Amino acid sequence: MRRLRCAEGLALLCLAVSIPVTINAVFGEFDRFKPGDSAITPLLSVELLAMAVLAGFLGALMGLGGGIVMVPMLTSVFNLPIHEAVAISIVGVVATGISGGSAYLRQKMTNIRLAMFLETSTTLGALTGALLALMIPGTFLYLIFSAFAFYVSISQVRSIKLETKKIRLDGFKKATPDRLSRVLNLSGSYFDKNLGTDVGYVVRGSIHGWLVSFIAGMGSGLLGIGGGFIKVSAMNLFMNVPLKASIATSKFMISVTAATSAMVYFLYGAVRLSYAAPVAIGTTLGASLGAKVMNRLKVKWLKVVFASITCYLGYNMLRKGLLLSAGINLP
Repeated sequence: MRRLRCAEGLALLCLAVSIPVTINAVFGEFDRFKPGDSAITPLLSVELLAMAVLAGFLGALMGLGGGIVMVPMLTSVFNLPIHEAVAISIVGVVATGISGGSAYLRQKMTNIRLAMFLETSTTLGALTGALLALMIPGTFLYLIFSAFAFYVSISQVRSIKLETKKIRLDGFKKATPDRLSRVLNLSGSYFDKNLGTDVGYVVRGSIHGWLVSFIAGMGSGLLGIGGGFIKVSAMNLFMNVPLKASIATSKFMISVTAATSAMVYFLYGAVRLSYAAPVAIGTTLGASLGAKVMNRLKVKWLKVVFASITCYLGYNMLRKGLLLSAGINLP
């Protein structure tokens, strides 16, 4: 117990110092980060660690991989080529998935049956996306996923009061399961530390959730996005799964799929280990803290943060799509 508290204290300390250190990295001297330079200084290690703590914390808190923070930071602040940034980010995603995913498993928040059911569609979607990547214009895809991200963001904000009411009235448990959910026994429950009570839920809309997860897999194969925001939304908006259980289950799924991607990058020698080491350590610390915090927060604040991050992701994809298709450069 003492070791666990020490680890949590260390993670909290790292998160506290990560914000000013990351700001210093963003607004400091960019010249010290040379593309292709394999040397790494102590200051650079600390800044990578700080960035990774934030990414791991947000990843575990929202059921995301953390790449939404790491890839832009690694490319714009640390001047890494995009393929190296993605490779290093994948290592961080694996670390945050293992740390955050295992924490949610210990808290019994993860629905493993549901995760394995949705992983089949995510895997098929990723394979399909990889095959279609050479045939479908990237601009078209960016605009489609941007529209979907904005839809998810708006839907999460609109459902804040509804989810709170359903939890209070035990509405998630009173739903009628579909045939597939009943056969596979996909329904579950978890203990909400913020409410101090068990929250049961009945999974329905299994086919709809499976199809949306297929889209998440396609996004991973086509655009290189983790698809965590789509997986969480598939469970929460389409399958009657409370947001907290959706986040925990998504984190478990991400850790499974990211490990395969990381193996490929390692085999191709695309991972710069001197950068990946502090990133892996930072995401592990951040994810362990994020997993502790998530179950203690009110659902409405989780939905607000999730909607904000999803809106940011949608704007980034819209920006890329308009730049590639019409030459319009949004700020």
